[in-house]
Amino acid sequence: MLTAFVPIWALTAVGFLTGRTGVLGPAAVDVLGRFVFYVAMPAALLNTLTRQPVGGPAGRAVAAFALATALIGAAGFAAARWIFKRPLAEQTIAGMASGYVNAGNLGIPVAVQVLGDAGFIAVVLLIQTTILTPLILGTLDVAQSEHASGRWRRLLTVPLRSPVMLACLAGVVLGALHVHLPRLLGDAVALLGNAAVPSALVALGLSLVPREPGAGEPRRPVEVTLSVLLKSLLQPLLCFALARFVFDLSGAALLAVVLCSALPTAQNTFVFARAYGVDGTFARDVIVASTALSMVTLTVAATLLQ
Repeated sequence: MLTAFVPIWALTAVGFLTGRTGVLGPAAVDVLGRFVFYVAMPAALLNTLTRQPVGGPAGRAVAAFALATALIGAAGFAAARWIFKRPLAEQTIAGMASGYVNAGNLGIPVAVQVLGDAGFIAVVLLIQTTILTPLILGTLDVAQSEHASGRWRRLLTVPLRSPVMLACLAGVVLGALHVHLPRLLGDAVALLGNAAVPSALVALGLSLVPREPGAGEPRRPVEVTLSVLLKSLLQPLLCFALARFVFDLSGAALLAVVLCSALPTAQNTFVFARAYGVDGTFARDVIVASTALSMVTLTVAATLLQ
């Protein structure tokens, strides 16, 4: 099991070193990230889900993951509201930083490399895209009244503007119906999908290169530490307890749900923060710290639960 993580961390390190040297230029992380999100990752999900339909005790696993995510996200939101006295937009970002997992750039590589099945992570992506993202954006819209124009149209079209979401839906439906893509199309999709995991890991490494805070964005070490502890330690522990003792999961299903909950904070947290004028340094610091810590927590969880 440990050997399955070696290429994951190795490719992440390649991305980090590439970013540090600057050989791909300052726009590398944005360009490669868009390639992964809009092209390679949808192809990988479509190819995987049509060949390996979602099955097993998915309902209980999703329930355990969703409940743990909701509780931890609520804890991050509450801490920002009542302990740190932050405004609503920053409370929302704090809740997202505490519970919204990086199911794309790291989750899919972990699922493919360690679990050998991307079915559960695809369901998580569907939940995050169709439920959590509109909820988060809606709250940010309420907090920033100047963004109110066209709010409902944007919220309703969030799933339709996500190629990952559309690929998940198509893959789940085709897989359930046991419908396979035509051979030539399937081979092209598979070939393109093969680029998703290495590209996503290199992009992840690129995103970890430290950047200076923007003007007016001071470091917030106490808040960052709390969010990282909630995301990287408490969420997987709570998810394990719920999955094992409440939903009676074991074996591969238990491993999948715990590994998914141990994933670091999603990079969309920083994207949403900047889009709504919220402190980007806080979100970026949580992403970097939780991603670094996930190298330990993911490996330990996989070792203990294999």
